[in-house]
Amino acid sequence: MIMKKIFSSKNIILAGGLLIALSALVSCKKLIEIPANPPTNITRQQVFADSATAISAVAGVYSFTPSSNNNGIPYFSGYFDVTTSLSAHEVSYTANYGDYTQFYSYTLTPQNQEINALWSAPYAEIYQINDILTNITNNGNLSPSLVKQLTGEMEVVRAFVYFYQVNLFGGVPLVTTTDYTTNAQLPRATSAAVYTQILADLNDAVKKLPTTYPSAGHVRPNLYTAVALQAKVHLYQGNWQAAYNEADSVITSGGFSLLTDLNSVFLDGSAEAIWQVPVENAYQGSGDAQNFFPSGGGTPNYVVTDSLLSKFGANDLRKADWLGYNVVNSDTLYYPFKYKDLAPTTPATDFMMLRLAEMYLIRAEAAAQLNKLSQAVADVNTIRARAGLANITVDPTSQKAVLGAVRDERRLELCFEFGNRFFDLGRTSTDSKYPSSGQAAAVLAGWQPDFAIYPVPLTQRQLNSHLTQNPGYH
Repeated sequence: MIMKKIFSSKNIILAGGLLIALSALVSCKKLIEIPANPPTNITRQQVFADSATAISAVAGVYSFTPSSNNNGIPYFSGYFDVTTSLSAHEVSYTANYGDYTQFYSYTLTPQNQEINALWSAPYAEIYQINDILTNITNNGNLSPSLVKQLTGEMEVVRAFVYFYQVNLFGGVPLVTTTDYTTNAQLPRATSAAVYTQILADLNDAVKKLPTTYPSAGHVRPNLYTAVALQAKVHLYQGNWQAAYNEADSVITSGGFSLLTDLNSVFLDGSAEAIWQVPVENAYQGSGDAQNFFPSGGGTPNYVVTDSLLSKFGANDLRKADWLGYNVVNSDTLYYPFKYKDLAPTTPATDFMMLRLAEMYLIRAEAAAQLNKLSQAVADVNTIRARAGLANITVDPTSQKAVLGAVRDERRLELCFEFGNRFFDLGRTSTDSKYPSSGQAAAVLAGWQPDFAIYPVPLTQRQLNSHLTQNPGYH
């Protein structure tokens, strides 16, 4: 299951990842203050001996550390957005290297190397989190208030990682300790068990986290980060009232606002950001920009599909600001352009984990499911107004029509972000309240219900004989 090289020594902190993270983060003052000249070889006891070193360990969880272990938030590489955008037919693939075409054509195999990376990298993050939680619990060297704060933060991050693992693969091994010998042979937990753990982490986090952010920016989660993730989890589970209440709580908190300049949404300090993490790379920008941005004026590797392009209105600012294009042989070829930082930018581009616009759309969908149709329409129109568009014209008394409008707006606002389109189609594929013309079977050529989740990588099954394969894959 978990790559063995990640856990090669009991005596090296966080399988070596923390040591790299510590040295990489010395200059990251806006993340959290890191003690000068951190040690290069330290024991667990030394790392968690005082608040400064404990916070340094936590900083490693949020940092992007370019290393073989993929330390830090495991989605910086951009592979998650690339693969799920292909699976959602938001983009098509024009190059000929790697296994990316399989995502678009629904011919994924367990041998796919990108699948293996999507499975294994998050477990490096989970190991870091579990190690921190183990070592701060009942730690007399740390103040109770700091332990409370750091515990809540780590629970949010762990819930976030497991949320995306369960939506990519279904049930996955549920690792909550640092016993890597046992963890490496764990069977898959059920999806329901993974969701139970996610909500347990978030329910505890909301009791521990303050409404203010504990450091500069929106890097380390606060109360509303946990509540926003709760809203998304409950939406996916069909717990409409909970999703509505939680999204409403974030929206009405007064701590966030929609930016009128769409080009600023993903920049450091965005008022729309509920949770955003700096891209800690001195030489390149974000993984999304590296993957999606074409070199020179040639054909982009990832071209926005006609089916998505046709949904943007003529005056939609999101098409103007969030899509780039190259003209090749008289053809205008669009590519994702939310992240514009092929190189580091000033102000910096941050990696967006959760943002306010999604909360409006979660509240809208939950409201429509609860037959609060006027609220749903109002929320959709708020997002459309920011995009420079007129109000929707659907029948405001038709639940199916309003849900269809919410789905369309989610497709445009959240395109290329964390698999939202792909997951939306999969999670509602049996819900007859949505228009059939917009369901997965109607809009994704080659899609079958089994393809709503990815196969368990062959490499992981070879490492762990207890892992079973998902239906539809061999």
